[in-house]
Amino acid sequence: MIDLIDFRMRVKEDKPRGVLKTEKDTNDLIHARYLPSPSLDFFIEHHWTVEWDLRGKEPRLAETLPHPSIHLVIDKNQSRIQGILEGKFSYLLKDSGKVWGVKFKPGSFFPFYQKPVHTIRNRSIPIDSVFSEDLLSLEKAILSAKNDQERLETMEQMLLRNLPPLDENVLWIQEVIQYILKNPNVHKVDDLANRLRMNKRTLQRQFSRYVGVTPKWVIQRYRLHEAAERLENGQDVDGIQLALDLGYFDQAHFIKDFKTIVGKSPEQYSKLLKLRKEF
Repeated sequence: MIDLIDFRMRVKEDKPRGVLKTEKDTNDLIHARYLPSPSLDFFIEHHWTVEWDLRGKEPRLAETLPHPSIHLVIDKNQSRIQGILEGKFSYLLKDSGKVWGVKFKPGSFFPFYQKPVHTIRNRSIPIDSVFSEDLLSLEKAILSAKNDQERLETMEQMLLRNLPPLDENVLWIQEVIQYILKNPNVHKVDDLANRLRMNKRTLQRQFSRYVGVTPKWVIQRYRLHEAAERLENGQDVDGIQLALDLGYFDQAHFIKDFKTIVGKSPEQYSKLLKLRKEF
């Protein structure tokens, strides 16, 4: 049983990374994240929930940049295991609703799945194809719960019932991912392999099996996250210097990658952010 004090302590307060900004904020959307219990910390980065009430208002498109993580999503009639999307994730919020999710740490879904994770890249699979649970009962229990405290407890009980043995390779994968995240001067897979003193092909093979994407993909996405974050923080960023900082040899290549993922050029996204401040 999760008591109220423990529940409050598990609210994740840091700023979520990769949530794209729209022209203006709305008070009709609630986004919360909760830390996992110690028994699940090896596997789970956090639980998350999005709740909205837009009845009588225009729908809103919510967009997030891709992360190297698998999600378990509880969404009415759309519950699923969501594989890594190579592009941004878009969800049209309309009327009212709630979605509950579990974000697995990179590589940590493999012990549950026991198949190469790259096989679900850019697609989703049924929850009950991985977890021995009745999907309709789980969905009903989560979405009809009185509050997030009950939802968190229900989800964690389900995960604990299906907990796999620890896999040392997962811990290694998580350490490599954190190294990439905390060392923005790592721009190439060769650089990463050399610093880790390991064979490049072994690194690529393990990422494909456990994470579901290549090390190159992770490096590039995290650098684009950083670019978006710098713009969101209001930094007066020089486009050429930003491209060089992120490991690009020319600005045009950087702009192309940024626009492919974000949907706007760095200049267009910067203008949108400035427009937000006027509201």
